[in-house]
Amino acid sequence: MSDIKFTNQEKEAMVVKLQSYFEKSLAQELGQFDAEFLLDFVSKELGAYYYNRGLHDARLIFEERVQTIDDDLYAIEKEVR
Repeated sequence: MSDIKFTNQEKEAMVVKLQSYFEKSLAQELGQFDAEFLLDFVSKELGAYYYNRGLHDARLIFEERVQTIDDDLYAIEKEVR
């Protein structure tokens, strides 16, 4: 798996979310540097779990669609006499 790259804007949004979570849920202030460090850690150590779950979910959708197409093809098959 290649590294997942985020834009600076996406990273900033995630950092703000981490800071907000720490403030609201843990009553702790999380500085910019610490939030970026935590984001990097979570991405590196846990990101593959979320990525793989996304692939698994996408695979299920794909398999369902292929089954529907297969059913549709059988439905239009002509009878051979």
